[in-house]
Amino acid sequence: GRHEVWSWKTASKESLCLMWQKVKVQLMLSMSFLTALFWYCRRLYSFLAQLLKRWSNYLQRQLIRNLSVLPEVDLLGYSAKEWNGETKQAKQMREAYEEVFRSCHIKYLRQVRRDNYSVVRAVLFQIFSQGIPFPLWMKERDILKLPEKLLYSQGCNWIQQYSFGPERYTGPNAFGKLRKCMEALKTNWAEISATRDYEERGSMCNTLFSDESKEYKLYEAIKFIMLYEVVEAYEKIKSRDKPVHNLFSLLFARDSSSDPLSFMMNHLNSIGDSICLDQVELYLLGYLLEVKIRVYRLHRFNTEEFQANYPDEYRREWNEISLLTEDDHYYHIPLFRT
Repeated sequence: GRHEVWSWKTASKESLCLMWQKVKVQLMLSMSFLTALFWYCRRLYSFLAQLLKRWSNYLQRQLIRNLSVLPEVDLLGYSAKEWNGETKQAKQMREAYEEVFRSCHIKYLRQVRRDNYSVVRAVLFQIFSQGIPFPLWMKERDILKLPEKLLYSQGCNWIQQYSFGPERYTGPNAFGKLRKCMEALKTNWAEISATRDYEERGSMCNTLFSDESKEYKLYEAIKFIMLYEVVEAYEKIKSRDKPVHNLFSLLFARDSSSDPLSFMMNHLNSIGDSICLDQVELYLLGYLLEVKIRVYRLHRFNTEEFQANYPDEYRREWNEISLLTEDDHYYHIPLFRT
């Protein structure tokens, strides 16, 4: 009996040992597999994190590269870099920058792409980034119907000769193209001005002003609104119906813009392509957008023309935006800090 008990105990012990050996092998294999899986997942996570970081940096570089309004930079640092010579002009420019830094509390600026849309871009970017709403007259009218009204109601079939900046385009399709430009302006302006959060609005502006095709539609819409306002003023002057702003008298006094057609052919068609807005057209831009445009003209330092308002007659309730220029051709956006 003792022998049988001993044999049973021995057999049980051997069975348990054998089972443990099998379980031990399985556990070791499982642990090895889990360790390998953990190592693989960790490497995969590290690889994906690096890939995501590289992709994010690439997109950020592309966005900055495509931005037509760059992030803010220190004003005096920009001045020292751009005008580091000892010529009379360089010294005068540095003095002008120091003056606006000290007296006007302009501490930073945002550089605007140097092309022939520069001033329109700088103005429109500030209107959008500040969340300035539509001008009162735009709220009362549907601006999408302006091309149709000009072409059919007022018989201005010569708008088929309208050119879209660097894209020299004329012909019967000009009407449809203008309509798309007006749609782009109305849609983007309404969407951005309705955004109350400053950071979100800034992000929307950066996205919009990094897409040339969308940008150009906005600028061409503004150009067309300028043309529409000129036609309206011209008709009022001819019919002696209502008084018009004196800026239109200045505009029509030029030999190159004595009527709406010559204004379009000799001025508007080339804006964005070979010329920028001149002083009279800057008056018109501020007037139709109902903003007071204050310009710091650094090349006019130490003269009465150092600061100028466009238009010089404006309503108190109009919003104010500021520009900074070194030559009345290319414009930047000054940023104020107290």
